[in-house]
Amino acid sequence: MGNQAVLDRETFETFRNWRVNRAEYAKAWKERTGRKIIGYFCTYAPEELIYAAGILPVRILGSHEVQDVTEPHIFAMFCPFCRDCLAQGLKGRFDYLDGITIAQSCLHIRQAFTSWQKHVPIDYSYYLPMPHHVQSARATPFLAKELELFKASLEEWTGKKITDDAIDEAVEIHNRNRELLWKVYELRKGDSPPLTGEEAMEMVLSSQMVDKQDHNAALEKVLARLSKRDSTRPTGTRLMILGSEDDDVEFINMVESCGATFVVDDHCTGTRYFWNNVESAGDRLTSIADRYVKRVPCPTKDWPDRTRVEHVIKLAKEYDVAGAIVMQQKFCDPHELDNPALTKALKDAGVKTLFLEFDVTVPIGQFKVRVEAFLEMLQDDDLF
Repeated sequence: MGNQAVLDRETFETFRNWRVNRAEYAKAWKERTGRKIIGYFCTYAPEELIYAAGILPVRILGSHEVQDVTEPHIFAMFCPFCRDCLAQGLKGRFDYLDGITIAQSCLHIRQAFTSWQKHVPIDYSYYLPMPHHVQSARATPFLAKELELFKASLEEWTGKKITDDAIDEAVEIHNRNRELLWKVYELRKGDSPPLTGEEAMEMVLSSQMVDKQDHNAALEKVLARLSKRDSTRPTGTRLMILGSEDDDVEFINMVESCGATFVVDDHCTGTRYFWNNVESAGDRLTSIADRYVKRVPCPTKDWPDRTRVEHVIKLAKEYDVAGAIVMQQKFCDPHELDNPALTKALKDAGVKTLFLEFDVTVPIGQFKVRVEAFLEMLQDDDLF
């Protein structure tokens, strides 16, 4: 039992440390490589192209602290996620960044990017016009042309040409990371998943903060250990989590401590981040553009057909979930418009939902009462 406990702790300690100590990792990486780091505000940012330029892309995330610095710079009615991200820049917690970038997603996070440009000292910034209407046949060629401009801007900033070989290597490294994360998520389909939802979130979050080569090595090590891991923890009620950006590990831990396990998710700190690969389509930038156009869409992009709804129902069935927790960042208009169709489709598929609205800080105690009632309802259903 002692050896198993050590194995469990060591298996995920690396990912947790990367998440908690993200600034220390980034600074050490810069010291070791002598290269630049760019922070990005949305997972539509083309990491492969940034990495091919010899730059480390890291995601800008918040800290779930009460806001006390952002209101002079951004509306209080904007979502807590964008305000929390901006607060980290204003407080100097991303002082290791050499530049920032954003691929257009929603108005709120765009404003956080613009305010960062104005009020946080940086050497470089770039706004990438990511098409909203990704279902259009013109979306991929449009984005490919925009990537050409982004590539030229990165080359001018770094003083180095981005070669085809560098792009190929970056694509290979990022595709490998996605494939390894898929393998981990496949293990969660079983009756006794060998990892919790909290551990899975640590893995995906850390992948957005560190060099993918380091992350790939850690994932390969973890996969070997997971195959030997005895799942002594009861799975309990199988849940999925979906909706707005959610990187609140404390919330995930609370829900799973109530007798449940998150076996799958659909948000940008989970499967939406890594679900599809870059597939070769001849021209390299077109291939990268096609990946971001065809990835599982964010609600800012998923219209008019709402293809994500079908994807979520498929996940719910494949992972045999009993219920879904639908998260919404307060004032998140895209998800607020999306959620009625999503919850109706889940209901029609026999999956009950619990809706929770997040602010910058999460009322764990209040949410726990509601989660416990939801789980009790699901467990009662199992008796009949």
